[in-house]
Amino acid sequence: MFGDLSHLVLQQYWWIIVSLLGALLVFLMFVQGGQTLIYTIGKTPMQRTMLVNTLGRKWEFTFTTLVTFGGAFFASFPLFYSTSFGGAYWVWMAILFAFVLQAIAYEFRSRPNNAFGSRTYETFLLINGLLGTILIGTAVATFFTGSAFSVNDMNQSQWELKSHGLEAALNLHNLSLGLAVFFLARVLGLLYFMNSVNDQDIFVRARKHLVYNGVPFLVFFLTFVIWLMLRDGFAVNPQTQEVFMEPFKYWHNLVSMPLVFILFVLGVVGVLLGLVGSIVRQDCTKGIWASGIGTVLTVFSLFLLAGFNNTSFYPSTFDLQSSLTIKNSSSSHFTLTTMSYASLMVPFVFGYIWYVWKAMNNKPIDEDEMKSDDVHVY
Repeated sequence: MFGDLSHLVLQQYWWIIVSLLGALLVFLMFVQGGQTLIYTIGKTPMQRTMLVNTLGRKWEFTFTTLVTFGGAFFASFPLFYSTSFGGAYWVWMAILFAFVLQAIAYEFRSRPNNAFGSRTYETFLLINGLLGTILIGTAVATFFTGSAFSVNDMNQSQWELKSHGLEAALNLHNLSLGLAVFFLARVLGLLYFMNSVNDQDIFVRARKHLVYNGVPFLVFFLTFVIWLMLRDGFAVNPQTQEVFMEPFKYWHNLVSMPLVFILFVLGVVGVLLGLVGSIVRQDCTKGIWASGIGTVLTVFSLFLLAGFNNTSFYPSTFDLQSSLTIKNSSSSHFTLTTMSYASLMVPFVFGYIWYVWKAMNNKPIDEDEMKSDDVHVY
């Protein structure tokens, strides 16, 4: 089956899988967004406990997807992994630190005889929500703006700046996506609260704050997308594999791949439908699904724009010819073939996640459940 496919088809197949995992990760960061709103939406200890616990039921999904995303990238495109994770290590260490704080917070927040108090661990959740979203957003933006690294003939990479990845946060185009991801995560977090918590005060506050977070999200997202469509992109000559700058490259990619264009438009419409519908309708609790599916489609489309149509998905601003593509950075045909058979298990994993999700959210959280002795409380 997979063994009969060409190396290029396998590379494209695995870029699609990596893109889908990245898109799911951005959606699942509603957990991080919600963590930054615990004190904004929860005004009493009980309300904050309900918010932390509805997020606590999902935080492992986000963490697992992040690890799976990184693992899939490592196995399918190891040169990217060694270049980015080995060179821009301060950014990835900061992201790892933020997720370690999250795990600690959910584990110890409600432990008996907690010496530091719940507020300390809620602060950890805030740090994770802030750093995790913005830094991951700026890191993904470098797929379009490039990074300062070089790769020699032995496929050994070297980072050319002593800031080792932190410079990405100083690039305004990168930062626009980082802030867009931050406010999108907060929007999704608010929509999730409206869907999963049975408390009228929380519902009203969450609906109110959709406007406060939806507007900056749209501003930063449109800034990133319009800038992306107008900027020069990192194109690859299909015959010689030479990398060169092409005006309006990502706009050309969008119109050259009609299916990606359609997915992108449907994704943006889905996000807006869930956001606007939840603001306009006073009883809407299902906005998370429209905006969530829209988020997955939009981010998935952006990843495809970065890697397909003869484009460098991880360009080098130091040396154009060191830029990484799905062709020059992937694993061998044998490795990709073996991994592809393992990928057939992915639908079953998604099915299990969906089953567990529905089981956990069968009934919205309320005060009575938090007071019950039969329920684990974070």
